[in-house]
This record gives sequence, C-alpha cells and structure tokens, in this order.
Amino acid sequence: MGAQQFVVAVAGATGAVGREMLKILEERDFPASKVIALASSRSAGSTVPFKNTELLVEELTEASFQGVDIALFSAGGSTSEKFAPYAAAAGCVVVDNSSAWRMDDRCPLVVPEVNPDDLDWHNGIIANPNCSTIQMVVALKPLHDAATITRVVVSTYQAVSGTGQKAIEELERQVRGLMGGQEVENKVYPHRIAFNVLPQIDVFLENEYTKEEMKMVHETKKIMGDDSIRVTATAVRVPVFFGHSESVNIETAKKLTAKEARAVLAQAPGVRVLDNPGEKIYPMPINAGGMDDTYVGRIREDDTIENGLNLWVVADNLRKGAALNAVQIAETLAARGLVRVQDRNVFETK
Repeated sequence: MGAQQFVVAVAGATGAVGREMLKILEERDFPASKVIALASSRSAGSTVPFKNTELLVEELTEASFQGVDIALFSAGGSTSEKFAPYAAAAGCVVVDNSSAWRMDDRCPLVVPEVNPDDLDWHNGIIANPNCSTIQMVVALKPLHDAATITRVVVSTYQAVSGTGQKAIEELERQVRGLMGGQEVENKVYPHRIAFNVLPQIDVFLENEYTKEEMKMVHETKKIMGDDSIRVTATAVRVPVFFGHSESVNIETAKKLTAKEARAVLAQAPGVRVLDNPGEKIYPMPINAGGMDDTYVGRIREDDTIENGLNLWVVADNLRKGAALNAVQIAETLAARGLVRVQDRNVFETK
C-alpha cells in the first residue's frame, strides 16, 4: 500500500509566490494525487506550469475547496480573510501566506524547524510567518535552546521581490533608465529604489515603527513561544531583486561564545553556516537564490555586553521566506497525520 496522497489547491497560483509554491511542490515530490490552481476571475482560464504540463487556472470561489485536503494560500490578506474560512469549513487545511491570520489566537504561526508541535492544535487555518521573521527565527531557535535569548535587535535589508512582481519590474526599469541618463518615476515605492535604500517597509504606525517591523516583534514572540523576549527591528528595502539579509544582535541569559554558536548552528536544521571572514566567506543574497537553507555568518561576540552575539542572516525570501515554508508545513501536517479539521465551525464564513 502506497503513501497517502492528497488533493492540493494553490490559491493565488499566478503570482510570484504561488508559482514558487507549485515549483516547490514539484521539486519536493509532495504526495499530491491532484493539484488545483486557483486565482481571481481575471486570471481564470490562463495556465501555470506544473511538472510536465500546464494547469488550467480556476476561479477562486467559496465552493473551490470541496474534496480538497490542503490549500496553500498566497492571494493577499483580504482574499484569505474571505475564503480561508470556507476552506476550513469544507474540511480543508489552509496554510496561509498573508498576514491575515498570523496573530489570531485560533491559528498556529509555524516554522517547521522551530515550532512544529504548534500544528497539533490547528483548527483548519495555519499561518505562514512574515518572510523576514522566518529566516531570523530559524537561526535564533537553536541559540535560544542553548543559551536563552533575552533580547534581539535586528536590521533587515530586504529585496524588492518581497513586494511583488511590480516592484521587481520597477527596479529593473529604474536601473535601465538611470544608466541611460533618463528621468525615472516611482509607482510602487514612495521614493526611487534604484541605487537607493528605503528605511520604510509597509506603513508607519502610531509608535513610529512600520508595520513590517512590528510583525517581526510580535511574530517572533509567538513562534518562539516566549513573550519575555524583547525584540526591536528596523526594516529597510534595498535595490536587490531576490534574497533578504539581516543584521541580528542577540543578548542571552547564558554566555555563548562565537565558537560555541557556530557549532550549535552547524547542527541546526535548515541552517547553513558560511563564516570564514579571513577568506571573505559570508552569506550574500547571491548565495541564497534558489536555495532552501537559511545562511548564517559573521558570527562574533558583542563585547559591549556580557552575553551578546552578532549574526548575519540571509535567505531566499520567495522560498524559505514564503513558498518553501508553506510546503514544509504541509509536509509536516502529512507526516504527523494532521491533515484534517476537527471542528469546521471555528471560523465564521461571510
């Protein structure tokens, strides 16, 4: 008797992350008996590549999830808020890439290398964390287990692909224009992104932090299962197409040397240590492109505090920061026999 097969739907299949989800389902040979591509009415009737064929894109509706076991959502927050409850009510388990459900107490917020046990209590909707949070906690969790992290100061350097295809095209268009001596316009970002950095990702909140920065604060605490960890963040958009980088400073309750931290991280799931400054070896976005691991380097002690470390963390934001993590959640659900919705009435359909 073969392994159990699942009917899988990808909502938002025509977007950058949706296409990456399909690619990763194929690459990792996810046990799918059928894969359904869903998108808005505008995209219905088009096709997306999967394996050696093309999937016909169907319109996402309230009735799309009958007979579907797992749905991977990357269709935006408002779409997820509307349709994910219908999926859960149909008995389908949703893994949602938007921010809509991340801080909802009914929904686990999961990075499989960090908190897979939280999947045990899912009610049909599981939240995929923010891209910048995912790669950071993959690196933090083994260090937290070893020495108990008490404070995190993170500055991010985030690629334009985190905004979407229009941002990728805007950066490319601006670079070409400026190199040709032309005036360029910005539509996606409030200022020019080419040859510039923007210390703003998402909108500013009343506390003068951006929404992206506060996502990192709140999501880290939820994923790590420790509200006592103090987190502060500065999120910056940089003119890089793919791959987020982060400068992470941590303070721990127990002393952890740089050598000890390297040894811990070298054994950590999903982490690859690239750390030989003498040979100019350290993580860069060009290393991470198309790769599954989170890269960590520049591991060194912070001598301004008693128990401090500095890390440089890089990952492919479309893979580990979004699509791969979602597929890994689906894989973990399948492996643990959790592809089911115990109570289909937890989330109200509208």
